[in-house]
Amino acid sequence: MKNFKILLLLLFFLIVSCSRKENHPYTFYYWKTNLKLDSEEKKILDQATVPYVYTRFFDVDKVNGKFQPVAVITKDKSFKTDKQIVPTVFITNQTLLGISAEEIRFLAESIHLLIQKKADEYHLKTNNEIQIDCDWTAGTRNDYFKFLKELKKISGKEVTCTLRLHQVKDKKQTGIPPVEKVYLMCYSTSSPLEKSDKNSILDINILKSYLSKMEDYPIKKVEVALPIYSWGIVTNHLGKHKLINALSKRDLENPNFKKISDHEIQVLKDGFYFGSYLNKGFKIKTEEISEEQLKEAIIFLQKKIPHFNIIYYQLDSKFVLDRKF
Repeated sequence: MKNFKILLLLLFFLIVSCSRKENHPYTFYYWKTNLKLDSEEKKILDQATVPYVYTRFFDVDKVNGKFQPVAVITKDKSFKTDKQIVPTVFITNQTLLGISAEEIRFLAESIHLLIQKKADEYHLKTNNEIQIDCDWTAGTRNDYFKFLKELKKISGKEVTCTLRLHQVKDKKQTGIPPVEKVYLMCYSTSSPLEKSDKNSILDINILKSYLSKMEDYPIKKVEVALPIYSWGIVTNHLGKHKLINALSKRDLENPNFKKISDHEIQVLKDGFYFGSYLNKGFKIKTEEISEEQLKEAIIFLQKKIPHFNIIYYQLDSKFVLDRKF
């Protein structure tokens, strides 16, 4: 009987430990073009337990056959932080299509120089890392991996990159990037522009399916990016969709809206709403991420990744209010 009680006690502790959300060091992505912090954002950032903030410097695209920096950052005097800045650059997949060895070198040099220029111009305290964000594919993987190596060589920095869910699931096709650390993007689990009853920002079942073999991924230094953003999906009379960023359920409280469900309304009167002209009959559905969803995602990820920091996407007073980090 005594042994049986001990066994039950051990089983209880095992169940509790397997369903417990550990405390993970955390910080944020900063993804606005104008670097600016209001009092709430500064307070939340100061409380973050990782000494870095991952800051998007610019995007890179190919326009008329030429590489172009897009939406390069500017800085407001309110952007003051003791965190070290990790420069983050988003590169479109089309930028890498048909790229030559000479263009790879040129692209790496140009990105490195523009990061340096902006860091110096705005007196940003950067660390020794550059993060590249790219949704590379099987068709661009080889050239993208060459670019990552070239950027490391030219900059002398630690070059890291983001890792999307399909790049984990289809790693034989998309390949393993030549970096020592990746940032697993646990969001955008489906397209918001497709008719679906799933939450397109984060659906836990899809996340679990894509990451079922995450423990076998060759790169072992993995940090986790989790979503705290929200948006609204507008559906017109033809069933076509468009996105309005940063909408939440509380924004749908309007006498010109008829509530259809907890997260969906129908427009009763033509007019401008949230910067867009919407006709009577249009529908808006909001998608946002609850604390319970985040907790469930973290508990699952703990089984797949031994130790990780969390980078929440993204730092914005609209998204961080009332959050428990």
